[in-house]
Order: sequence, then structure tokens, then C-alpha cells
Amino acid sequence: MVLDKSPKWVLENDWIQIQKEFEGNLPSIVLCSETFHKIEFLNGLINSFEEHIIFVDMDLLYTGYVESGMIQQKDNVTIFNPNKVDWTEKVATICTKISKEKFVVIIDSFNGIYNMFNDLESSIFINSCIMLFSSLGRQTRSSVVITAMARKKEDDEWILSPGGRHIIKSEKTGIYFLKKIKNNLVLTSFNDTDSKGIKIKE
Repeated sequence: MVLDKSPKWVLENDWIQIQKEFEGNLPSIVLCSETFHKIEFLNGLINSFEEHIIFVDMDLLYTGYVESGMIQQKDNVTIFNPNKVDWTEKVATICTKISKEKFVVIIDSFNGIYNMFNDLESSIFINSCIMLFSSLGRQTRSSVVITAMARKKEDDEWILSPGGRHIIKSEKTGIYFLKKIKNNLVLTSFNDTDSKGIKIKE
């Protein structure tokens, strides 16, 4: 892993710095524009952790890779596939777990959540659930990582793609952008914001 002043990480074999970043920024939102890069990143991230991992698979892509055998199911990973009916029950289960011991919670993805809950009231509820995960996670040094397929508008604002929803953020939220350069996955951290939205540091 190469660390420079951006800060930017080239993800190779050493994920320790990324783990520390995600532990210190709750929630950590990873934006990307390519689905396959997202899955490659999540698989590498999961393989780097020894802690118990709760994978909330909202778009069923990761589950499909596991069921097909293209990604090996790890013993420390529990996959949840919640729907609109059992969402509250699954949230309560996750809260109970992360309030007692250290976990890594991965939610894949914002897009899948918003496809399931498409009204404003539900969006507020979803944001509240994520902030609750983050609050409980800080007490047990857990991590909460959320992926989002996003695109950059002409005014430099990042929005979910498709759908055009804005990305939630707070002072304690870590925002990252994932892309692939040649054969390397590159994760860039950027937390500068202005009235137009989030910008990547050059």
C-alpha cells in the first residue's frame, strides 16, 4: 500500500491503514462508478479482517458471487438480505450485536436501500438507522462501511446513480472514492465540502 499526501491508497496486500481509517470515520462511505471494482474492493476488504463481519447485501450482487462460488464464503461473515418487511427486525439484530462486541458492518449499497425505500419518510428512517449503527459502533470500536454507486455532476456534486439522490454525510462521516488505475484499485479520501457538494482532492 502506497500512502501519499492526497491522501490516496493503492490497495495491494496491506489493508491496515484502510481498516484504521474506517474505524475512525463512522460511517465510511465508499463511492465508485464501476460495479466490478466495488466487488473486488469488498472482497479484499473482507479478507483483510479477522473480526466478525455483518454484510447487509441490498442489491444481492455479493450474495450472487458467493452462491456461484466465484467468491469464497468466509466463516466470519454473516450475510443479511433484508427486505422492506423485515428491515426493522434486521436493524434490531445488528444493533444488538454491535453494541456488545466489535464488528465490521458492510452495507452494500445505498442504491439498493433507496430502491427499496423510495419515499422521503423512509429515507429519513434509513439515515437514522445508519447513524445508530455508527453511534453504537464507536462504543465497541466497530466499523460501518457503506458503498454507493455514484456519478459526478457538472457542478462537481456527487449523487447516487441511478436515481440522483444526494449522499448523506455528517462531520464524522468518512468519504472515499474508489477507482482502478491500470491493475491497481485506488482509494482516495476526501472530506472537503462546500455548497456544491463533495470534491475529490487532486
